[in-house]
Amino acid sequence: MEQLKGIKRFALPVMMWLIFETIAVTLWLTKQNLFYLFNFSYIGTSLAIGFFLFQFQYKHARRVAQFLVGTYMFVYLGLICNENMQIEGFWYYLFTGVFEAATIHYAVAKIFGPLIFGRGWCGYACWTAMILDLLPYKTPRQPRKKWGFIRYITFALSFVFVSALFLAQVNHMEKIMFWTFLIGNFVYYAVGVMLAFALKDNRAFCKYICPITVFLKPMSYFSLMRVKCDKSKCISCGKCRKVCPMDVDMTDNSRKRENGTECILCFECVKACPKKAL
Repeated sequence: MEQLKGIKRFALPVMMWLIFETIAVTLWLTKQNLFYLFNFSYIGTSLAIGFFLFQFQYKHARRVAQFLVGTYMFVYLGLICNENMQIEGFWYYLFTGVFEAATIHYAVAKIFGPLIFGRGWCGYACWTAMILDLLPYKTPRQPRKKWGFIRYITFALSFVFVSALFLAQVNHMEKIMFWTFLIGNFVYYAVGVMLAFALKDNRAFCKYICPITVFLKPMSYFSLMRVKCDKSKCISCGKCRKVCPMDVDMTDNSRKRENGTECILCFECVKACPKKAL
């Protein structure tokens, strides 16, 4: 029995590592570029470390993965390699017909990846949330607002902005994209921090403003990796709802559960459940 528990403990970290290692090797061989082998191997290993630490009940396990991946993408890919990893960079590469950098990142992490790991990007890799999660309001202090429509506005504005640059045939697009990345991140952090303190909710930006969720939410509905509730153990104490940063009803196993596509796999509900029902 103990040996079986040991195997289960390593199952999730190993599975996550194998998924990203498969992506790494496939892109390396098809694109003939060693960078993809390093890039996705690093991300997969970082995520596996986070899940591995979680199995040993290290309370900052997710933060370890969050900072390993988030700082790598923001500092190395964004600032050093001058890649716009924000949504404007995705539109830019998409319009130029180049399947590189941001387009591959979005395909893996935010368009097709969520079919496997849902909104895991938001919980373990996002460099915006990485900072917002350090703020004092880790669990929402107020009822959720009906402001989700704003994300569609910011999504549309990003598309219109890049489209306008192409239609105007603006020169030095690469430089503009880099500055868009810098300014965009500053705005995201500023708005995210202000919203967190105004609404007493670290994840307010993710719930109402972030345009990336327009990609993430539909695919997350079909996610294979989900937190489920063992009804035979659940005592309906409500502790999982209180600690969930995204207001998800984890006691409902239906894919239509309240805020179901918002789950970021942070496992705060799992840690809080007194009966290990999740």
